[in-house]
Amino acid sequence: MLMDNFYKGKKILITGNTGFKGSWITQMLLLMGADVTGIALDPVTDPNLYELLNQRQNINEYIADIRDYDRLLRIFKAEKPEIVFHLAAQPIVLESYRNPRNTYDVNVMGTVNVCECIRNTECVSSFVNVTTDKVYLNNEWEFPYRETDWLDGYEPYSNSKSCSELVTASYIRSFFGERQIAVSTCRAGNVIGGGDFSEFRIIPDCFRDTVAGRKIAVRNPDSVRPYQHILEAISFYIMVAERQMQDKAFAGSYNVGPEYLDCLKTRDVCKLFCQIWGDHASWEATNSERQAHEANLLRLDTSKAKSRLGWRPAWDARRAVEETVQWYKAFAAGEDMKKFTEFQIKNYVK
Repeated sequence: MLMDNFYKGKKILITGNTGFKGSWITQMLLLMGADVTGIALDPVTDPNLYELLNQRQNINEYIADIRDYDRLLRIFKAEKPEIVFHLAAQPIVLESYRNPRNTYDVNVMGTVNVCECIRNTECVSSFVNVTTDKVYLNNEWEFPYRETDWLDGYEPYSNSKSCSELVTASYIRSFFGERQIAVSTCRAGNVIGGGDFSEFRIIPDCFRDTVAGRKIAVRNPDSVRPYQHILEAISFYIMVAERQMQDKAFAGSYNVGPEYLDCLKTRDVCKLFCQIWGDHASWEATNSERQAHEANLLRLDTSKAKSRLGWRPAWDARRAVEETVQWYKAFAAGEDMKKFTEFQIKNYVK
């Protein structure tokens, strides 16, 4: 992919670029020679991947709230992006219980504002809305969810992302189709990778507890999730944006996840983390009551991405955890994380 000149000089706009996914996709696009504009709030964690990669020096940066439509529209008109990746969101399930109104405001009205900006400018040809695997009505069944299954996320975060999908579908039918704007929504599974320092996520919790000399506290060890490395997800977003810009027939909704047998229990991810980290790393299940509803079983059917786009995951679950642990070990050792992150990107592309 890095040898593909498609993105060289392309004007790209990313919402949520200061976040975990946003920082990774920005770095990959910069390596591909893209002209990147970012719209986001300041990073919410310290440390954070955005500053570790020193991206502020290499992009057109706007610290702005996607709920501010007027500001957003001025940025679109000034930068004239050809491709838009919409990643800005309130992404934490437990936070959505604490502040549901803010979650819907950001995740739903933020999507409306981005779609409105695309509708009211002439520059965008390709739009990718990044949602989540949790948009589906989860029946806790064994077989994986397909793109045609019912959208009805349970709690405020998941439900707001289901709404974001519906908003996008309405804009496609009402406005984007006649403009020949290619649009896809991407529903990725649980992504892991270096540089995530958020709360209430399994790998950051593993890292924090381990370096602090504590046992890793695991809230829901038997939940099954489609864990995958961050590079699997962002490389798919980049690929679908390119393919649909070249041929609108490739636009659509896509699941992005690991192979069926790589959907692991959280306890298995913790075991892998401890084995690879070494140094007596260990974990234990917490006895505290579950603070909010969480699905126990979730898998994705990625047949559509495979058959239509020829995509397949490159790294299995063990490789995903290995690469993630190596990133955090390098960070703990004080290495140059921009060089290390770019090394992992190039390794993945190979």
